[in-house]
Amino acid sequence: MRRIPQVSGWDQSLAFLADPYRFIARNCRQLRSEVVQARLLLRQTLCFTGPRAAELFYNESLFCRAGAAPEPLRATLFGKGGVQGLDGAAHRRRKALFMRVLAPEQVAALVRQVSHEWEHELARWAEQPRVPLYAALHPMLTRAVCHWAGVPLAPAQVALRTRELVALFDQAAGPPLSHLHSRLARMALESWLAHLLAEARAGRVELPEGSAAEAVALHRDEDGKVLRPRIAAVELINLLRPTVAVSVFITQAAHALHMAPQCREPLSDSLAGGDMRYAQAFVQEVRRWYPFFPAVAARVRHDFEWQGYHFSRGELALLDLYGTNHDPRSWDDADEFRPQRFLARKPGAYDFIPQGGAEPHAHHRCPGEGVAIALMMLSLDWLLHRMRCEVPQQDLSLDMSRLPALPRDGLLISGVQALS
Repeated sequence: MRRIPQVSGWDQSLAFLADPYRFIARNCRQLRSEVVQARLLLRQTLCFTGPRAAELFYNESLFCRAGAAPEPLRATLFGKGGVQGLDGAAHRRRKALFMRVLAPEQVAALVRQVSHEWEHELARWAEQPRVPLYAALHPMLTRAVCHWAGVPLAPAQVALRTRELVALFDQAAGPPLSHLHSRLARMALESWLAHLLAEARAGRVELPEGSAAEAVALHRDEDGKVLRPRIAAVELINLLRPTVAVSVFITQAAHALHMAPQCREPLSDSLAGGDMRYAQAFVQEVRRWYPFFPAVAARVRHDFEWQGYHFSRGELALLDLYGTNHDPRSWDDADEFRPQRFLARKPGAYDFIPQGGAEPHAHHRCPGEGVAIALMMLSLDWLLHRMRCEVPQQDLSLDMSRLPALPRDGLLISGVQALS
């Protein structure tokens, strides 16, 4: 039996935080293994990379999710008691709620609402000398997803709820004060939405028929009981937060437009002409090439062996998302931005995992991929065909130590004009 290679050093937490997207792949490459051990947050952690490791990681007979995510992330990004921490029948039952709410016709309705918000915001952006695109997307996506989900949001509340939703994904892995803000934001959002759902169940608030909020309020788990108000709030946030977080992908897509100008003409023609193949390829390449989440967590369900290594029950495991999407065993010229690669191949379930791997209905692959892709396509259409803007001089390098990684100046645009 081979010994799993150990990353040198007593604890690698600081090294991981300094380069979270490349830490696992770099150490696996140096130690010539698809899995290495590293001490993170004072505990031994299995670190996997590559498509074969991803396929192993999503084998639910070998790995489980319950209790795997670090408490700081459960207290901020994910929430406690949500679908991300469930396994087996409980997970499939809860996941079915998300797949139903995010059916294609529902996604189309959300896209229409976001398009309305783009139109509304353009007049405001035109009055500003410079617009930080990433930050400017947040209130419009918050308004759109709350309206779509059937969550009442008064105009005076938009700024507050936007800050809270953004804090869940933008500040969870930040320095102590930012992380504390993320925790407080989680508490405030859960309290707000738990009260809304409890009032709706009591008949004192009417949620729009067929809305996501109504679906969450009425959902029953495998025990036949409705979700406790706080857990229901967690799951409703799991619809609101990821939609606002698509601002990361949209900003990255706009960054790619500027950094790869050779893509503008074929992308514009694809969006305008109705043949969406190149536009879809461009979006997929953005999701492959750019960093979003660095890794996902699981625990070893029981002792087993793989590739000559022994894995013990209860061990914590991380799967490298960014490194797997850049694995040269799966991708030619993996570090080049080349949308046409997706015209020649269909992405696999384990080599292309920007939002998790395997199959979304039964596994822990994100059910919101369709939302991300649709909103990116919509936003590219607005950027290319419905508005004019310039990208002034700024620092456009990606901050790879930031979670999520973004251009250092947030991608400033200027001279915004609506096109008739």
